[in-house]
Amino acid sequence: MAKRLSITLLAALTLAAALSVTPAHARTQQPGPGLGPGPGLENCTDGACHFDVPPGTYDVRVRLGGAEAASTAISGETRRTLLAETPTGAGEPVTRGFTVNVRTPEGEPTGPDGTAGLDLVVGGSAPALADIRVTPAAGRHTRQIFLVGDSTVCDQPGDPYSGWGQQLPQYLRRGVSVANYADSGESTVTYLADPRLFATVQPLIRKGDLVLVQLAHNDKQTDEPTYRANLETLVAGVREKGGRPVLVTPIVRRWFNSDGTLNNGTALLVNGLGVDHPAVTRSVAAAHEVPLIDLTTRTKALVESLGVEGSKALYLYDEKRDNTHTSARGATAYAGLVRDELLAQGLVSERLVR
Repeated sequence: MAKRLSITLLAALTLAAALSVTPAHARTQQPGPGLGPGPGLENCTDGACHFDVPPGTYDVRVRLGGAEAASTAISGETRRTLLAETPTGAGEPVTRGFTVNVRTPEGEPTGPDGTAGLDLVVGGSAPALADIRVTPAAGRHTRQIFLVGDSTVCDQPGDPYSGWGQQLPQYLRRGVSVANYADSGESTVTYLADPRLFATVQPLIRKGDLVLVQLAHNDKQTDEPTYRANLETLVAGVREKGGRPVLVTPIVRRWFNSDGTLNNGTALLVNGLGVDHPAVTRSVAAAHEVPLIDLTTRTKALVESLGVEGSKALYLYDEKRDNTHTSARGATAYAGLVRDELLAQGLVSERLVR
């Protein structure tokens, strides 16, 4: 089981490299035997598909490939990776499915509305889409994973930024969707205060839905009693609706000591008041019997294993001299760590995880 759960660094980085390919026009291929094109293709032009549907949760089924070898990925809405790049042999098309959350605003809750309906982009190194079908998800059979977080989690609107929540959908199969309500610049204080944030998320939570909470990067001036109380308020609010809160310690900043280890303060999210955010999060999880994803520990191990130079690719150091926000490569690797923990702790069924 441990072998199944672990994502090797090589695999994570290879996947992320594949996803970083700029979406190309999907070519039309002659489908293999019994694979006639479906009516959904009439909604697609030049590698982009638009479905005029109201906000909600939708199952998407795609057939990839055709007469020639191909390699296809699907993204959608605000740059969410919904299906990782999938190779297909000549004359060997495959069918894949995923579930997607459609809402307004389609990305960050405090951002622009975006485009109404469902928008998908067919990308990859040699894209080929043979068929696509979009249907409303069966409510009681579909689970939602809500994300409450900051800019390291959110659906980032533009390159080269990417939050780990933006990359998480590719690790999930049809039957579970990611509703990413993370928002840039938010702290535990502002996430509770702004009516577009937790006050909007809470009524949407149904019994059994998971709500992953990662807030710390912007709690720079939040004292420990307030930070603790805010996490407890979020936990109680999720449980009030029958949801399952999951506390997530924050991803590390790429800030090294001279000996090649990460700085115990800046990198590991200890704020200017001396509040150790990961430690407080662990404490609240233990006190209230809340599942914990210790992403601080997991990302620290990964960053330190790569070293000062190797870890630059996970962040936006080369592009922006930014050691906090992740590249698509880093966000994909970190989303993989979250996927591993969801599976290891039994929070998501193995049949729903890629």
